[in-house]
Amino acid sequence: MSQNQVNNPLHGIKLATMLEELYLEYGWETLGQIVPIKCFQINPNYKSSLKFLRTTPWARAKIEKLYLEMIRK
Repeated sequence: MSQNQVNNPLHGIKLATMLEELYLEYGWETLGQIVPIKCFQINPNYKSSLKFLRTTPWARAKIEKLYLEMIRK
């Protein structure tokens, strides 16, 4: 195991897993309100959302932050 990841709570968690758990917790409508991006607001689905999040660092950072807040509850 890499020592660089010791304090990273997201280590080993895939973006798809984060998105699925956030969807199950909040639903697309609420996700679109919390993180106002079109892939959550207009015809949302996993495939288009993952594609957008993988290519857009600022959006991915917001999803990671929201996921961390969710798991800390």
